[in-house]
Amino acid sequence: MNDLHARHRRVLPDWLALYYDEPLEITHGEGRHVWDAEGNRYLDFFGGILTTMTAHALPEVTKAVSEQAGRIVHSSTLYLNRPMVELAERIAHLSAVPDARVFFTTSGTEANDTALLLATAYRRSNTILAMRNSYHGRSFSAVGITGNQGWSPTSLSPLQTLYVHGGVRTRGPYASLDDSAFIAACVEDLKDLLGHTRPPAALIAEPVQGVGGFTSPPDGLYAAFREVLNAHGILWIADEVQTGWGRTGDHFWGWQAHDRNGPPDIVTFAKGIGNGMSVGGVVARAEIMNCLDANSISTFGGTQVTMAAGLANLAHLLEHDLQGNARRVGGLLIERLRAAAAQDPGVREVRGRGLMIGIELTRPGTDRADPDRAAAVLEAARAEGLLIGKGGGHSTSALRIAPPLSLTVAEAEVGAAILEEALRRTR
Repeated sequence: MNDLHARHRRVLPDWLALYYDEPLEITHGEGRHVWDAEGNRYLDFFGGILTTMTAHALPEVTKAVSEQAGRIVHSSTLYLNRPMVELAERIAHLSAVPDARVFFTTSGTEANDTALLLATAYRRSNTILAMRNSYHGRSFSAVGITGNQGWSPTSLSPLQTLYVHGGVRTRGPYASLDDSAFIAACVEDLKDLLGHTRPPAALIAEPVQGVGGFTSPPDGLYAAFREVLNAHGILWIADEVQTGWGRTGDHFWGWQAHDRNGPPDIVTFAKGIGNGMSVGGVVARAEIMNCLDANSISTFGGTQVTMAAGLANLAHLLEHDLQGNARRVGGLLIERLRAAAAQDPGVREVRGRGLMIGIELTRPGTDRADPDRAAAVLEAARAEGLLIGKGGGHSTSALRIAPPLSLTVAEAEVGAAILEEALRRTR
C-alpha cells in the first residue's frame, strides 16, 4: 500500500469507495487523457464519473476560471451576480421548460434534493414515485428515493417512496415483452400503484440510469407515464445529472426521447456543465420554483468562478457540436464493442446511446451478475492504459463507458481494442 493510500484510509471514511487493488492518484489531464503520479498515461473513458464533459484542461474553461478568480471568486446569492444570470438565461432557453426559472446548486445530489423540496411543497405531499434500479445522490432525501440497494445505506427517509417498473428494459417481469407491450404493462402497473396510495407529489426518473449500469426503457415510456401523471396532477422530475448536455447523442436532454406530452415540470442537472467545477441546478416552471413561502439562499451555488466555467464550457459544447460528435463517435464505438462482445458468453448485453455505453457481465450460461469479472476487466483495462467505470443493479457487474464528448474516432478505436483485449483476458 502506498503512503497516500495509507493516509487516505487513516483519515477518510471506510465507505468512501476507491477503484483498483492499488488505487490510482490522477495528477493532471489534457484532452481525453490523464496521467497518474508515476507518470503513466491513460485514455479516460469515465471522465470523473461523466463530469469532465468536454475535455481535460479545456483552454476556454481554464482561461475563464483564471480570469474570474482574478476578479472575484465568490459573493453568495445575496448579491446580484452577472455570470449566474447569464448562465441561467442560457439554460432556461435550452431546457424547453416553459416560463423557466433556474436555481444553482453545487452538485447533482443537492439539485435533486431541491427538486424534491419543490415538488413536495407544491403538491403538499411527501410521497414520491421513483424507478427501480435508480440513483439520485447521497443526501438523506436522495438516498430515500434511490432504488439501488448497493447505494442505499439506510431505509430511513423523510419521504414515502413507491417504486415503479420500467427503468430496466431487459430484466424484471416485463422483459420478455416487445417495446409497445412493455410500455403498456408499465403504464398499467403505474395505474394500479396509484390506486393504492395517497396522491404522490412527483415521479423522479433518470432517462438513462447512470449508477444502475446505463440502462433505459424504450423511447416513449415517460411520455406514456405523463398521461397518467397529468390525470392525477403529479409532477414529472427528469434527473438529467448524467444524461444532459448532449451526452446521449440523439438528444440534448435525455427526456427528449419521451417528449410526446411535453417537457418535464422539473429538470435537474449537474456534472458535465461545469467540466469538473462544482455546478448543479434545477430548472422548473415559475409557479413551481416560486412556491416556497420562506426565504432561501445558496452560499456556494452559482458562485462566480463556477458560473464562468459553466458559461465557457457550454459555449464550447455548442460551438463544436459535441452532441453531434457523441452521436457519431458513440455510434461507432457501441457497434465496435458489440462486435467484440459477440463471442463472449459472459457479456449479457452491450447497450447505451451516444457516449453513454454499458457492458453487462454475467456468469456464462446463467443470468447471474458477475461483479468479480467486472472488477477484473477494470484492472486489465487500466494495465493497458484505459480507465472505465462500473455499476449495475442487483450487483455491480456492468462496465460504464462515458468519455469526454470530444472523443475522436481514433481514440474510440484504441479504447475499444483495449476493452476487447481486457474482456478476452478475463474470460
